[in-house]
Amino acid sequence: MINPVYLQIVEEIKRKINSGSLKPGDAVASENALGKEYGASRMTVRKGLAILAKDGYIYSIPGKGSFVQKPELNKYTIYYDEMKNSINTVDRSRLLEVNIIMPDEKLAGELQITRNKNVIVIRRLFFTEGKPIAYDIKYLPYSKGMPIVEEELEQATFPEMVSGSVSSFSLKKELTIYAQTPDEEIRNSLKIHDDLALLVIEQRIHNEENKPIGFCVTYFRGDYIKLKGRSE
Repeated sequence: MINPVYLQIVEEIKRKINSGSLKPGDAVASENALGKEYGASRMTVRKGLAILAKDGYIYSIPGKGSFVQKPELNKYTIYYDEMKNSINTVDRSRLLEVNIIMPDEKLAGELQITRNKNVIVIRRLFFTEGKPIAYDIKYLPYSKGMPIVEEELEQATFPEMVSGSVSSFSLKKELTIYAQTPDEEIRNSLKIHDDLALLVIEQRIHNEENKPIGFCVTYFRGDYIKLKGRSE
């Protein structure tokens, strides 16, 4: 099956860039030249160039044309699922608390709400083969009539909890990862008896208007989680 012309343009320019025939800063053939080479309309050529720009291969300068983009060598995509990673899978979770609270100043700032706005707090423990391996806290701005179904909250991932009120495709997610020694409550919950630092992952979820709709902090035992990233 022959690819559409705009995809042929994309594949050929990608091939030249990946092989080194076109280097960062080099000019890509003009729209007119590509149109003649492929017997394509300007709209078709622009569609191909738009895909290349979206994928990070080229950039355009109005009035001058398109040029090969310098690759971002320090940019990685991390794949994260709070219930599963490359060395471990959570096989059970226990719901510790579902409550409605008034946020402190820090939490109100995270959710971009006033301090008199109610927030749902959900605390859970994650287990693997009967051993507690993570302590999970989620915060969701509360709205009147918002259903709280404990059976669903016990097993749901963070995106699943918020996707009922907004399309999953419009969610914008952000991760912050760091190490931290746990406080007494978390240490006791995870049955840690020394100063073992935990891998802490904060998740922030925004809607399509970039408004926060959830904040989550999960404390993982370091021997039960391993994250991987790759350049695109």
